[in-house]
Amino acid sequence: MEGRTTYMNSKRIVAALAGVAAIGLLVAGCANTPSTGAPTKSSTLVHLPALTSISTPPNAVLPAGDGKGTCPATTTIGYVGAETGANASLGINIYNGVQLAIDQHNKANPGCQVKFLKYDTEGDPAKATGPVTQVVNTKAIVGVIGLPFSGESKATGNIFEDKGLVHITPSATNPGLTKNGWTTFFRALGNDSVQGPAAAKFAVDQLKASKVYLVQDDSDYGIGLGATTTAGLGKALVGTDKVNTGQKDFSTVVSKIISSKADAVYYSGYYAEAAPFDQQLVAKGFKGAFIAPDGVKDDQFIKQAGDASSNAYFTCPCIPGELIPSFESAYKTAFKAEPGTYSIEGYDAATVLLSGIDKGNSDRAKLLAFVKSYDADGLSKHYKWDATGELATPDVYGYEVDNGKIVPIGVIGK
Repeated sequence: MEGRTTYMNSKRIVAALAGVAAIGLLVAGCANTPSTGAPTKSSTLVHLPALTSISTPPNAVLPAGDGKGTCPATTTIGYVGAETGANASLGINIYNGVQLAIDQHNKANPGCQVKFLKYDTEGDPAKATGPVTQVVNTKAIVGVIGLPFSGESKATGNIFEDKGLVHITPSATNPGLTKNGWTTFFRALGNDSVQGPAAAKFAVDQLKASKVYLVQDDSDYGIGLGATTTAGLGKALVGTDKVNTGQKDFSTVVSKIISSKADAVYYSGYYAEAAPFDQQLVAKGFKGAFIAPDGVKDDQFIKQAGDASSNAYFTCPCIPGELIPSFESAYKTAFKAEPGTYSIEGYDAATVLLSGIDKGNSDRAKLLAFVKSYDADGLSKHYKWDATGELATPDVYGYEVDNGKIVPIGVIGK
């Protein structure tokens, strides 16, 4: 009888343990189930008041012009940049802005129906030279919007220069791009010599970070912005590290960040890597702010990072185009979506070229000369370039993720 009792007790213990294990698995399963609600910012993070309106210049040049434009029937503007690839959303934002400007122009100017051609680079410097070569050899194209990313801009600038074809980038921010002696390259925003110091000041002054760990990717954009932000952080910088484009496992750098006791991370790169990086940080218990630049400021980051994105803030030398009612309404009607990062800059850059075409500058040499001497307001800022293709120092804006949406919080770095 003693043996039988022991056997029965053992069965009861095993059954009890199995029940506990089952409950544990159920709890764990619930904990790992993706949230169906919007990411909510932790009470330990700084919540900044949202910007609800911005002022626009009263005399901004618009694509429609006076409706009296005339041009040859072959006149074409090109877009060269990412339409597919890991960070395609940033390119598509720009392309849509250009498309909207051309559509508005053509509707208002029956005597000048500008054509629009687009060429996909996938955002890859190694793949950009082919499409750009095709563009510069297409004689009908008199001006180009692009390229969106710094690496591909660096790889192709000489091709544009050799053919005298003006190109305006709405988003490539590496400071070195205007130091190559190019006369055809123009930047429609501030470069990272502006964004980096503003980002550092934003982290320390507004987000109250005392220990910032900076991580940069291996792109020209990430490297350049990483350098200027590092310089701006000064004593607040507690560590730096590098990651690679396409990387998915960030466990090594995450461990370093946790060990450093940093209360903020600044990631200099694009959203394709930023999303899994932020997820892995949060999964390891990181409670601080995840700060990233314009290359990450996209709804795709929130979709890919999920609930982890609630700790995110962004810096961008771009204005929130969604706060310009006329632009927001027209964009939403055309594309069934809100304007994205650099949509308004793409729209303004296209407007510059369209304005020149309407004034009779419908060949490459004349349109290039027109842009060099341009001096007028757009919806997003004043456009007047120096001899290198840089604008006067524009503002840098801050943004945060609030209830699953990217919300502007105003000008930073002042």
